[in-house]
Amino acid sequence: MVRFIFILMIGIAALPSAAAAASEKALCAVCVTLEGKQDPEEVHAWRTHEGVKYALCSAECVKKFEASPASFVAPEFPRPAPALAATDFAGKPLTLDSFKGKVVLLDFWATWCAPCRKSMPDLEALHAKFGSRGLVVLGVSIDEAKAQKKAKELVAKKKFGYRFAFDRADDPAWARFGVQAIPAAFLLDAEGRIVAQWTGIPGDPAEMEAAISALLP
Repeated sequence: MVRFIFILMIGIAALPSAAAAASEKALCAVCVTLEGKQDPEEVHAWRTHEGVKYALCSAECVKKFEASPASFVAPEFPRPAPALAATDFAGKPLTLDSFKGKVVLLDFWATWCAPCRKSMPDLEALHAKFGSRGLVVLGVSIDEAKAQKKAKELVAKKKFGYRFAFDRADDPAWARFGVQAIPAAFLLDAEGRIVAQWTGIPGDPAEMEAAISALLP
């Protein structure tokens, strides 16, 4: 009987800490990146990367984080932009060196991505407003070859005036940029450094406009 009471007391003593752990909430590093979530979620586990702890809301998020921690940590600015080798819609090779000295808004998108298509008119508006001041807006489609015709038709139908290209299947730029979800936009300054990014959800037009304006003469 005494042993039973002792065990029961241990169990009761452990309840507050267990309840506290179960109710602990924080932003999930994976959900923030992939879905743009800004609401704290119940913490399933913590993982540490380069001395910083990151909350994760599920076993699936833990798996994704452990596979590529750098893709889900807070980005550093400014940082050098990775190389990009793409093919423009006219079939000509295109790299970031083509825009050396220019401010570039690089947007990864696909025809099957509804948020991508929804954000394109905002990118067109930025092109219209800042193109004459030196901004280059470049939409890089990650569509597979069989969908590239559809991508061209979409751009032509909407009469977008900014630049478009197809990513390479054998050496995708989206992987070099650490893209985990689209749309994914990166703002590069005239020195080719990434100074801002909006990934997983469309960027706020006002925020993007302010960031671009600050870089242009």
